[in-house]
Amino acid sequence: MTIKLRGGGPSFCEKQKEPCLYAEIFSNASFPEALLALDRELAREAKQRGCPRCEGVLDIAHYPRKPRGGPFALDGEQGRRLSLCCRREGCRLRVTPPSVRFLGRRVYLSIVVLLCGVLRQGPTTWRLDALRRVVGADRRTLERWRRWWVEHVGGSRVFEIGRADFMPSPEAARLPLSLLDSFVGTACERAMHALSWLAGQFGSRFPTDGGGHAEHAR
Repeated sequence: MTIKLRGGGPSFCEKQKEPCLYAEIFSNASFPEALLALDRELAREAKQRGCPRCEGVLDIAHYPRKPRGGPFALDGEQGRRLSLCCRREGCRLRVTPPSVRFLGRRVYLSIVVLLCGVLRQGPTTWRLDALRRVVGADRRTLERWRRWWVEHVGGSRVFEIGRADFMPSPEAARLPLSLLDSFVGTACERAMHALSWLAGQFGSRFPTDGGGHAEHAR
């Protein structure tokens, strides 16, 4: 999959003269559309493969989501989870392709969970407060996400096998920052590569806070 972005060069936080990940990504107007384009490609590939149960034709069966976090406009297709359904009577299996916009059934956008996990690993107080205002997540939620990245994503068999794709391998204890650092490019490009890799490894099912692999609702 090819990642293309327009404009949105590096932004800088006023209180600290360093690149600010969430400021650069959230200020890039083309970023949500680029994520949607990747999801469309993943859905197209899944449709071409056909039903995994009976090899029947898959029809479009998108459904609405109400994702939280970020200043992006999420109307129309942006607020829908791309999904498919088998056309064959007696099967009618729903097939939900991997997504770079959603982590399973979590209500927050994937990019929000990713960036909050990165900045929660060592943010200054002012940055954390600014992030909370932007995404609407409290400290307990941010801490829960940090534990989820380290304990459940990093501790999963899927991650343990997939991390061999990199040299050096991303450290589970430093997720998701160690995964983001495994890619090069602008903040937007690195984030999109990281989300694409996660989608390729976990599909539409991510570890839950209880350690399982069923889709999680929060």
